[in-house]
Amino acid sequence: MLKKGYFMFLLLLMAVSVRAIGQNASGQTSIMPRMRVIVDNDFSGDPDGLFQLAHLLLSPSVEVRAIIGSHLRVGDGFDNSTTQADNAAQKARELVQMMGLKTAFPIMAGSNTAMPNDSTPVKSEAVAFIIREALRTDTKLPLYVLCGAGLTEVASALLTNPQIANKLTLVWIGGPEYTDLALPPPNYSTPEYNLNIDIAAARVVFNRTTLPIWQIPRNAYRQALLPYSQLLVKVKPHGKVGKYLVDVLEQLMARMKQYGLNIGETYVLGDSPLVLLTALQSSFEADPSSSEYALRLSPRITPQGTYEYNHAGRLIRVYNRLDIQLMFTDFFAKLELMNR
Repeated sequence: MLKKGYFMFLLLLMAVSVRAIGQNASGQTSIMPRMRVIVDNDFSGDPDGLFQLAHLLLSPSVEVRAIIGSHLRVGDGFDNSTTQADNAAQKARELVQMMGLKTAFPIMAGSNTAMPNDSTPVKSEAVAFIIREALRTDTKLPLYVLCGAGLTEVASALLTNPQIANKLTLVWIGGPEYTDLALPPPNYSTPEYNLNIDIAAARVVFNRTTLPIWQIPRNAYRQALLPYSQLLVKVKPHGKVGKYLVDVLEQLMARMKQYGLNIGETYVLGDSPLVLLTALQSSFEADPSSSEYALRLSPRITPQGTYEYNHAGRLIRVYNRLDIQLMFTDFFAKLELMNR
């Protein structure tokens, strides 16, 4: 009798747990935040940033404190305007509005230009916000700054107030391969794309601070391959958000075709690991336990945007294998639950 009662209790507990997960993805709050995040990305550039933002906003274990639209390199083909950061912030606002979210956090533009050198910070509302959030003493939730592009705002905040370096963790999509871990792809670019957006800022973060870094270099973020077939089946049919995300990507595919570029039938959603390494950490002994990293001495970034050995560098995490299945199945499920 006791065994039967215990079995029924377990069934009830499982039903409640499943229902709670569904409610959270639909906007409920039975899963509580266990970290604060500031999102800093070039949303007017590669559409992968918009996929990452939608996924993060559907993740109840993170408390989004701000969204920062950041600049691209001057003349970038995704957005060759002089208001790239402003445009990025506007793209983020449009997505948040489309998702029907009532937000208590600001959406702001960072600097529209890179740092002039590695000792002169830019000034912006975004830089000031990062500093204020890092210095908060009224919460015990750890702070992560998630960067899917350049490091202008983070570097400027560190130069403006160096004491914030031990009060946050940077999760950064960017940088070339570490040759002892992986080889670069064919016809690779130097410097790596995100590093090249603001080399001076990367030099500040890597060379001049003790900031904890979780780096997802090019060989790792290129693992985030999603086939077009899955976009059509798992994303586009699920509400106006799913349709919008795939439409933006299809518009890019059409543009590439006009320029004679054949990108095949997959797309690298290279910014989505920002969600994987934060919102999808393990239940106990919280960490991105299903992905793998190596501890490396932080290299020195040269003025040319390459690595140089630094025997005095602090240890940083360099991710070399990502749990892509967990990342994408969670995204698909949250999109579906949002539209039920």
